[in-house]
Amino acid sequence: MDQCRPPLSLSSMGTKSQSSKPKKRRTSRRKSSGHKLKSSRAWGLALGGILIAVAYVCAMYYFFVDPFSFRWKGRFGDVDYPDGYEVRGIDVSHYQNGIDWETLRNADINDRALSFVIIKATEGEALIDEDFNDNFYRARQNDLIRGAYHFYNPNKSAKKQAQFYLKQAHLEPGDLPPVLDIELRGNKSLQDFRRDIKLWLNQVEAAYGVKPILYTGYKFKVDYLNTPEFADYPFWIAHYYVKELQYQGDWTFWQYTDCGKVKGIKGHVDCNIFNGSMSDLCKLLIPEPSAELME
Repeated sequence: MDQCRPPLSLSSMGTKSQSSKPKKRRTSRRKSSGHKLKSSRAWGLALGGILIAVAYVCAMYYFFVDPFSFRWKGRFGDVDYPDGYEVRGIDVSHYQNGIDWETLRNADINDRALSFVIIKATEGEALIDEDFNDNFYRARQNDLIRGAYHFYNPNKSAKKQAQFYLKQAHLEPGDLPPVLDIELRGNKSLQDFRRDIKLWLNQVEAAYGVKPILYTGYKFKVDYLNTPEFADYPFWIAHYYVKELQYQGDWTFWQYTDCGKVKGIKGHVDCNIFNGSMSDLCKLLIPEPSAELME
C-alpha cells in the first residue's frame, strides 16, 4: 500500500505548511474574542453587584434606619419635637413607680410647663393598676390636671369593664373625661368589636355626662375606628418618632414618644401634647354639676 502512495514533493509540503498557518491565526482570533467576552461579562457582573449593594444599603436605611432615627434620638434625650404646641403632658402607670410628685409638678417638657397627667386606672374586668390610687391622689394634690384611663380587653364583657372602671376611677369636676385605651382587636368580628366599644362609651358617658376620650394608635385608628359612630369623640392618638402626626382627621391629644424624660420620673415616660390652648383644655374638663342637678 505504501508503494502506491506518491511521494510528497517539496512544493506540496510547502503548500500544506502554508495552509496550516491561517488555521493557527483563526484560532488565535477566536481566543482573543472569547477573552474579551469573558472580560465584559466580569465587568457586567461586578457592576451589577455594586448596584445591588447600593440598592440594599438604600433599602436598609429607608425601612430600618430612617423610621427609627427619632427613637434613637429619644433614647439619648434628644426628644425636642414637635414644635408649635403650647400644652404638654404625660401618662403614667405602675411602670413609672416611685414618682417624685413635688419635683414633677414644676417639671417642663421642651421648655413648656407640664400641665396634665393621665393615669392608668383599670384593665379588663378586674385588674386595677397597683399605683393608681396614689398617683391619682398625688396628681390633684400637686395641682396637675389629671385623667384616668381603662385598658380595654376586647375578649371580655364591655359592660362589665365599664362598670369596673366606674367603680374604681371616681373622676371629679376639673378632671379630664374618662379615657378608653384601645390597642387590641381580639377575636370578635369587626362589627361586634365596634358595637362593644360603643357600649362601653355609652355607659361611661351616661355616668359622667361627657364624651370619653378614645386612645389608640395611628394605624389602629385608621384601620378600625375611622367610622361615623366614633366621629364625635375626642381622640388621643399614639404616633411615635415623627415630626408631625400623619393622621388627617380631627385629634385632641397626640402621644408622640414613649422615650420622654421628665424631672421627677426615673427612666422613660410617654409624652403628649394637647391640640389647643390651655383655655381649650379647660373647656374639655368634667364640669361642675349644674344647680338643677344638685337639687
